Amino acid sequence: MNTAAERIELDVTKITEQPIVDNLDSLMQVLPPVIRQAVDNIGRRDDLLEVILDLGRVPTARYTDGEIVLRDQEVTREDIDWVVSRVGEFDADNRSGIARTLHRIAGIRNRKGQVVGLTCRVGRAVFGTISIIQDLIESGESVLLLGRPGVGKTTMLREAARVLADTKRVVIVDTSNEIGGDGDIPHPAIGRARRMQVAMPSLQHEVMIEAVENHNPEVIVIDEIGREMEAMAARTIAERGVQLIATAHGNTLDNLLLNPTLSDLVGGIESVTLSDEEARRRGTQKTVLERRAPPTFAILVELHDRQRLLVHRNVTEAVDALLRGREMPEELRYRDDTGEVHREQVRSAPADQRQSTNTNHREPISHEPPPVRAGRERRTLKEKSIYPFGVARNRLLHAAQSLRVPIQIVDQLKGSHVFLTTKQYYRKRPRVVTDAERRGVPIYVLRANTSAQLETFLKDLFELSDSETDPFTVAMGEAEHAIGRVLQGEQAVSLLPQNAFVRRYQHDLAQKSKLNSRSFGEEPYRSVRIYREN
Repeated sequence: MNTAAERIELDVTKITEQPIVDNLDSLMQVLPPVIRQAVDNIGRRDDLLEVILDLGRVPTARYTDGEIVLRDQEVTREDIDWVVSRVGEFDADNRSGIARTLHRIAGIRNRKGQVVGLTCRVGRAVFGTISIIQDLIESGESVLLLGRPGVGKTTMLREAARVLADTKRVVIVDTSNEIGGDGDIPHPAIGRARRMQVAMPSLQHEVMIEAVENHNPEVIVIDEIGREMEAMAARTIAERGVQLIATAHGNTLDNLLLNPTLSDLVGGIESVTLSDEEARRRGTQKTVLERRAPPTFAILVELHDRQRLLVHRNVTEAVDALLRGREMPEELRYRDDTGEVHREQVRSAPADQRQSTNTNHREPISHEPPPVRAGRERRTLKEKSIYPFGVARNRLLHAAQSLRVPIQIVDQLKGSHVFLTTKQYYRKRPRVVTDAERRGVPIYVLRANTSAQLETFLKDLFELSDSETDPFTVAMGEAEHAIGRVLQGEQAVSLLPQNAFVRRYQHDLAQKSKLNSRSFGEEPYRSVRIYREN
């Protein structure tokens, strides 16, 4: 869907990255001579990602734009043994490295434990790579970098550790030695940050807690949170006031929420059963999805590629909007060909249009007003001032919003139109009750302090008819009002969530007015948007 709103460019910054440090010659030395020569003949060292050696298959090199066969002859056992004998010992997760470098050699074993395949990944320290999100890293808030394998998460994480270590106490929990390099002496790319190695991947969560308890860090850096115990340890660390900078595999916030192992990083989700009154007020089914807890990470960054990312500055608001099928305000950041960093406010496309992670599905943010519930031929209602005593004010306000009646809650009897209390308080005859009677202020007594009782009271107070409060009538009135706004020039108007039965009639109403409409969001927050085509 197109929109009339223009992109809002917040900032454009000229960024110049420093030279890349990759120690590529060290990796070349562990490769068989014939394969090493083939890589050298291709050139393009800066674009090389990894070399793949699988027993009985031709060796290949993966570059940023594709894969190239290095020789026609298949990889032999001698080729595999050549590499294995020249790298460090493989750990429990079948990863090894080269001392004082950032390269990672991952092995594939057969059922007998023999290495039959190798992935020789190039590790690089790219100084200046976090300049695109340096303000977020230095904000003191916990930041989660989300992206698919190979998109550059670890490179950015390593640079973040180096930059923060200039002013803070930084400890890296380096499970696979990919951040600080292989060997006991960490790579200079992490600067003054300290590095804790992990004996086994399954013990990463214990080392995370140990780092907090023993080494007094202000920042903890973690690569590849992937297990439930690690997610729990991350929450424990965040609750102790330590800033977390971490990575996780995934494409978007939507994917992370659906991952049962990692969803707790952004608060998690749970199924909640609403009361009849609350479900009617929201216009949803009784069983809905809610955020279970505050997010572990305050900021989430989706890395779409090495030069383009999407920032969720407030994960709490983003998750709540996602669960309710609402549009999420986001910030798109990208580098152009000249190295300039652009920042733009965008909004997420409706859930039923987000079928890929391409940021083209994000729409420029629009400042359209929120949808208004408008009844059919509804009379103008005069505002009433209410003095509640022993009544939940938030429920009273919610009931008024649900019925679309204008009320003002006051703190004294003088000038109030109505004194509202419950049967329990009225029977005790407190002084405020006798004062109301003496002043002649109308007194309304509720049987119970419930949303249903408050709605009944407001209907009586404003003398509302059934046609003015019927949910179907209200929903259709809202659709009519939205159609009017679109016909008067607005590009699009989103309606409040409704069930499938009501949505069908709202679509029919838009069609009769020769306008376009479509549903978006997830049940029970699915709703209709009415719009004009350009």
